[in-house]
Amino acid sequence: MSGGAPAWVHPTAIVEKDVVLGPETKIWDAVHIRRGARIGRSCIVGEKTYIAYEVRIGDFVKINAAVYICAGAVIEDFCMISAHAVFTNDRFPRAGNLALDGLETSEPTGETLTTRVGRGATVGANATIGPGVTLGTFSMVGMGSVVTRDVAPYALVAGNPARSTGWVCACGVPLLRSKGEEAPAAGATRTLVCGRCRRDFVLDAGGLRPGGSAPSAP
Repeated sequence: MSGGAPAWVHPTAIVEKDVVLGPETKIWDAVHIRRGARIGRSCIVGEKTYIAYEVRIGDFVKINAAVYICAGAVIEDFCMISAHAVFTNDRFPRAGNLALDGLETSEPTGETLTTRVGRGATVGANATIGPGVTLGTFSMVGMGSVVTRDVAPYALVAGNPARSTGWVCACGVPLLRSKGEEAPAAGATRTLVCGRCRRDFVLDAGGLRPGGSAPSAP
């Protein structure tokens, strides 16, 4: 990648061959990044984080301390992955191989599922993200949650298993708190305006979507 200062890597970090780090990205102490991973520009990877083979991380991503990101993960631009979050990718987790004559491989296989974190999404501290899950654009996963299914764009989810508890703005402020996963009836809509950045959104039976207004200062 071109433009900006080169990536900075702490002396104690382990960065394997064929890893690409974008300009102005910072890799802190005791991080381990496995071969083939790609990390974009102006990212921060916190201490003691592990990033597995061929992981794809976009631009302007914050990864806090002691995060585990498994093979098959794709994290898009402007995401926040909080401390001690864990990603998983194994559908049939066993230590032994099929023949039970040795250990199962730790390399990615045809059964390794891809987990995708959409642009601007936040994963709270100590959250666990199940295999093959997609977190929608600007969604937010509450701390300590266990995500076992896809999360809609702008949805706020929490709990074990994680369930919808409302909707959040692109700037992170909750727009609406709800019990369960109710949405307006078919054909009905509701306009929500963020009190912080003044973005507006339309909520209908299909979920939340931007209304088209530009953000402004509080």
